[in-house]
Amino acid sequence: MQPNIRKLVTYEEEVLIEGFKRAADPWRLFAVAAVVENPWAGRFVEDLTPEIQAYGTILGALLTNRILGMAGGGDAIEAYGKAAVVGLDGEVEHASGLIHTLRFGNHFREAVGAKSYLAFTNTRGPANAPIMVPLMDKNDAGRRSHYLTIQFAIPDAPRAEEVVVVLGAATGGRPHHRIGDRYQDLKDLGHDVDNPAAV
Repeated sequence: MQPNIRKLVTYEEEVLIEGFKRAADPWRLFAVAAVVENPWAGRFVEDLTPEIQAYGTILGALLTNRILGMAGGGDAIEAYGKAAVVGLDGEVEHASGLIHTLRFGNHFREAVGAKSYLAFTNTRGPANAPIMVPLMDKNDAGRRSHYLTIQFAIPDAPRAEEVVVVLGAATGGRPHHRIGDRYQDLKDLGHDVDNPAAV
C-alpha cells in the first residue's frame, strides 16, 4: 500500500531584518509538503489503521530527507513542527491520522536529535487554504524564542479528495526575542514545571 503523491512543494524564507532591526545571522525557515490522495475521501471508514501504518513511514522518510537537505542537516535545525490540511471530501480525522503516528514523526524527531514532541495543526480546507505549521524548540518545549509559525498556501491543493502533509523547521528562534520563557512565569506564579498550583 503506497500513498499516491500528486506533487511535492517546498517553502523557504531567509529573514535578514525583523522588527526594523537587522538580525545578527540570517533566520531561515523551511517547509516541505506532500500533496497526497486521501484514501478515505468521501466515505466513513471505521478503521484507519492500515493506511496510517503504510503511509506514515513513507511520508515521514520522504519529507524528512527533503527538509534536511534544505536546512543543511539535522544539526542546523533548532525548531520543528508538522501540519496537515484535508480537502473538503475528508474529515479532520484523516489529516490527524497521517501526521499523528510515530511512524511519521519519529523520522524527523530522530534525524534532528530532538527530545520534545512535534508541534502540530490539523485542519480542513479548500485549495489555497492557509497552511499553518507551528514550530517549537526541538529539545525544550518551554523555550518561547522558538515558538514560531510558518504560513504558506498551495494554489491547487488540497483538492477535495486530497490531504496536504507538511513538515516545518527553523534554524533558530526569533532574532530579537525578548519575552522570556515559561520557566520564569512558573517561578513567578509558584508553579512547578507541570504547571499545577504549588501546594
